[in-house]
Formats: sequence, C-alpha cells, structure tokens
Amino acid sequence: MSTVSHHLPQTLAGFRIGVTSDRRSEDLISAFERRGAEVMHAPALRIAPLTESVTLHRDTRRVIAALPDYTVITTAYGMRRWVEAADAYGLGTDLHRALAASAILVRGPKARGAVLAAGLQDTGAPEDERTASLVDLLLARNLHGRTVAFQLHGMLDHQQVGRLEQAGARVLTVMPYTWARPAEDSALLRMMDAVIERQLEVLTFTAAPAVEAFLAVAQQYGRLDRLLEALRTEVATAVVGKVTAGPLHEAGLQPLIPARWRLGAMIRLVCDHLEQQQVLRLDTRLGPLEIRGAQVHLTRHADEPVRLPPGPLALLRELVDARGAVLSRQHLLAALRHCESEHALEMLVWRLRRHLPVPGLVTTVVKRGYRLAV
Repeated sequence: MSTVSHHLPQTLAGFRIGVTSDRRSEDLISAFERRGAEVMHAPALRIAPLTESVTLHRDTRRVIAALPDYTVITTAYGMRRWVEAADAYGLGTDLHRALAASAILVRGPKARGAVLAAGLQDTGAPEDERTASLVDLLLARNLHGRTVAFQLHGMLDHQQVGRLEQAGARVLTVMPYTWARPAEDSALLRMMDAVIERQLEVLTFTAAPAVEAFLAVAQQYGRLDRLLEALRTEVATAVVGKVTAGPLHEAGLQPLIPARWRLGAMIRLVCDHLEQQQVLRLDTRLGPLEIRGAQVHLTRHADEPVRLPPGPLALLRELVDARGAVLSRQHLLAALRHCESEHALEMLVWRLRRHLPVPGLVTTVVKRGYRLAV
C-alpha cells in the first residue's frame, strides 16, 4: 500500500474547514487533515439504508413483477443498497433478470460503475449528471404505456416522476435509503456559530438535501441571516457539483464548483482557493509576514506560527491589506465586526500586539490611526 499520501505538502496548514457530509465524510476529513487543515465535522443529514424496510421489499417485488421497460439509476450508493436488499430478501436473481431485460439509464459514471458491478449494462447517461437531464433522455422516447423503475436518491422526486407520468409512463419508485436529520442539532449549531464568527474559511457540501437541511436548521434557530452574511463575505462554500450547488445559488451564494463533479476535484479546488485567495504575505521591517487562515508567521522571529483569535486576526488582515498605509480609527471601526467604540478598538490593538511573537509590528500614528511597520 502506498504511503505517499502520508507525506502530502501541508498546503492547508492554518486553515479551518467545515465538513457537513455523512457518507464518505472520513475520506474528506482525512484528505483535508493530511494537508494540514483543522476540520470541524457536523453532518447536516445522515443516510439511513432501508435494507430491512417492508416498503423496499414490496417495491422490489413490484418491479420484478412488472418487468419494466426502462430503469433509472440515480446513485451508485442506492444501486448497491438495492442489490444488497434484494439478495437479503432472496430476490437477487429475480431482480437481476428484470433489470437486465430493461433499458437502464444512469445519472453519471459512479452510478454506471455500480450497475456494472451488479453484472448489468446501461444504455446511456446525461453529460451533466443531473436527474432532470436523465429524465430528458427518457422523454425523448415514446413512454406512453411504458413502465419505468425509478431508483430514488433519498427522497421522492415529485417533479421528475411527474414529468414521466405526464408522458404516459407508469413509474415504479424504489427508495433503498433515505435522508434523516441528526438526533440532535447541537453539532450543527456549533458549526453555524463557527461560520458566523468567521472561525472557518470554507464550508463543504456533497449533497443538495444536506444544503437544504443546513439552511433549514439555521432558519429554525434564528441564525440564517447572519449565516448567509458570513457565507457571502468571508467564508467560502465548496460543493461537489452543480446539483449540490443549486440550493446555495437559490440563497444568493456563489460556491466553489469543480469542473469534474468528484470529491477529489473538490478537495483540489479548495486547496487552490485557499492558497491563492486566503494567504496574505507582506514584507515588514521585522521580516516576512504570512497569514494562513488563523495562523500568523513572522519567519525571522519565530519557528512556529501563532494562532490568532477572530478579532485580532480580522484587525491584522485589515492592516496587511493596507500594505503599510495608515488606517484611521473610523475606517477600522467601520470594517471590524464587534468593534463599536474607540475603546473597543484600542483593546483589540492591545490584544493583537500581545499575541504577536515580537513587539513593534503594529504601530500607532498619533491622531491618525494604526499601520504596520513596513
């Protein structure tokens, strides 16, 4: 087994990333942590397999009896769980025979892989990996009087099922798993507060239902407006693909979306974004200064970076952005959150100076404001 992954460059050192996924969250967390990031995990939804569900057993029998003309497979996970459930019911061979006699359409490469693993072949997939586009492929055919077996991805897709029924198809839905809210919301609320307080640089999502659940919980607990403000300004969102991005776009956000809708591509995109957009560097009289997330490093004076609390960090970022220019007290009071008086600003400057590894970096310009010594 290769050990190369254990020696990855620490490109995410100092950054804090929120992970909201349930399934495959360990892979995502490990990938970020191996690159040096600090990860906060709080599943917005949990995937609950329905292998032992009476409904899934009944629906599987209905599909076998109907011998569908078409089968729609939307997710690899759903296909695998369905096959496992059929085997557990003693219906594995019958289901395989029924699906093999149908024209199978898949939503994307991962679903195709699960179909192949089950010993079956698909007849096509949409280029954009969206369920709506998959249904478009079906609607290009004459569906009147035809039967379609439709594997759902965790919830009933009324809109897409309705489109097929309006075209005259009989649709048999099968739900091998569902989405469920966590038993309690405390972990999610802690993550939302971390976003609101700008204690994360990126928040990641891998499923549209998880985005919807996350925003619904924020609304329920009166945090939605503050959460969206943070996500619009200082905390980036990253998603695995355009489908997941949909609810964020509807909320007025512009998430990072990889060109290839894969977990690895999202990880690389997050790394590139943080390195290119969230690392601040400035040559000062005390040596090169670098800010990476919450970490500050003065390379000439300290071997290890120091971690700043949100308030002093925000102040230092404003001063670095000014590149040595004087920032007035009025400017800083307007720019800094939770800093509403000159006394509060003076205390914030004092706290920043106390956290820095050497004195003299932040200087006071009498009657004018503050600047960095460059």
